[in-house]
Amino acid sequence: MAFADNLKQLPPITHLAGLQLFDARGQLVATLENKPGQAGSVAVYHALTQRFGSINADAAREGLALYAEHTADARANPGKHPNIDRLLAIERDGGQFGVAFLST
Repeated sequence: MAFADNLKQLPPITHLAGLQLFDARGQLVATLENKPGQAGSVAVYHALTQRFGSINADAAREGLALYAEHTADARANPGKHPNIDRLLAIERDGGQFGVAFLST
């Protein structure tokens, strides 16, 4: 399925203003806002955290499948899709991100 179709299958994120990602040392690595251009990533990361408890290797693999056609583009164009690049790095190198949700 295409990314747009996958998004329709994910839990709603209307209650979220965004989310924050933290590395293993507890350092903030990224903030994603629930706004056009980032809302799809908020939905993906939210769903992955709900299922896996954090963004770990298993979550990364599932996330890459959810991003569908955008994953191939991210592999071909490193830096173009930073939210996918994070998942690719976890898939490749291991590790994980903790997630904090920001309420509306």
